[in-house]
Amino acid sequence: MSFSPDDVLSRLRALQDNATGPARYVLAFSGGLDSTVLLHALAATQTQHAVSLLAVHVDHQLHAESGAWASHCASVAATYGVPFEARQVEVAAGAGPEAAARDARYLALRACMHPDDWLLCAHHADDQAETLLLNLLRGSGPAGLAAMQSIRRFGPGWQVRPLLDTTRAELESFAQQQGLAWQEDPSNQDPRFDRNFLRRQVLPLISQRWPTAQERLVRSASLARDASDLLAELADLDLARCPAAPGRLRVQVLRELSASRRANLLRRACQLAALPAPPATRVAELGNSLLGARQDAEPVVRWRGAELRRYRDEIFLLPETGPANFDGAALGVSEPVPLGPGLGRLVLLDAGGPGIDPALVSAGLVLRQRQGGEQIKLSGHAHTSKLKKLLQQDGVLPWRRDELPLVYAGDQLLAVADLWIDARCIAERGYAVKWLDRPAII
Repeated sequence: MSFSPDDVLSRLRALQDNATGPARYVLAFSGGLDSTVLLHALAATQTQHAVSLLAVHVDHQLHAESGAWASHCASVAATYGVPFEARQVEVAAGAGPEAAARDARYLALRACMHPDDWLLCAHHADDQAETLLLNLLRGSGPAGLAAMQSIRRFGPGWQVRPLLDTTRAELESFAQQQGLAWQEDPSNQDPRFDRNFLRRQVLPLISQRWPTAQERLVRSASLARDASDLLAELADLDLARCPAAPGRLRVQVLRELSASRRANLLRRACQLAALPAPPATRVAELGNSLLGARQDAEPVVRWRGAELRRYRDEIFLLPETGPANFDGAALGVSEPVPLGPGLGRLVLLDAGGPGIDPALVSAGLVLRQRQGGEQIKLSGHAHTSKLKKLLQQDGVLPWRRDELPLVYAGDQLLAVADLWIDARCIAERGYAVKWLDRPAII
């Protein structure tokens, strides 16, 4: 088989049945063979597809020549008259270098996207075969063995891979025929990286024995994708029996499912909540630690980037948050105060009616965290109420109670987040407490 730009055009048109848009094509442009061919194909067919293009190069700053690579990419994009952006990223230490670089790259690419943009990545059939083998060696299930999807939700738009049915050899032959110039990252030759080891040593050996191995691996990934899609449909049926609120699962529903079906439901729920997939050990803890716990217990199961908590008859799927860091912060008008990673911001706004007395606001307000023993007088109540009792009565999630920002004027508690204002500090025209980007607390 041979490759032509019309192949890309046909593939993109076929994928439009599965997505909105495209408002714009945002090409992840490394300057290597694959993305260079894809850029050429998109530019050559722009009259037909009539979608505006943006080429984005991510500089990981891991090689002395990375600046020159970015300049090369800018020059190539200019040759085609395609708008270009270069983004520098810091690759986090500690995690595996391949995974860390990938995470940093996708964060940068996501930041470039507008609603309904298509992020185009130049992964091809060889990459698909490598991904299948890597995931197989990691012990992945059907979703992992399905390898890379042709199209999936990503950021405000979609991530699309129009070259998954094309081999690297076909791309290289086309590039040579067209006289295209591309650059090679020397790290792609380093066998210390798992993918390079498979690409340079394992797959060639397999192909010597089984010449059609790559084609068969790609076909296996496609079959695994069918199985994964069916499992997702089954999980969606089970999720329909849970509350409408995203990220919450009913304990009774989970108890009625087999262990395998429960694990399938959990993985799907995490996917829909944009949380990292739970490892098998954490999936097992769902049944052992959470479902078997007393109703008044507060068990938690954590993995990197996410956690599961139980409260009463529900399991909550939550993103990982950092500690609250607002204690002692001044609260003013129209200037939001960050409360901590994942906790949103607090601000005072004109209530347009009854609210916190402006005289108290002018004297200065501060935020504090719960210490225990706080009391507040609610409108219509003859006496003060213990904050602990109010939080229990209103079903505020236990793990959020110590994260609630309390608003003080000196030693006087004026307000509990955006939940309650002390009746003794309310004026006919005052200020309201607004919690921006508030996490689920009830």
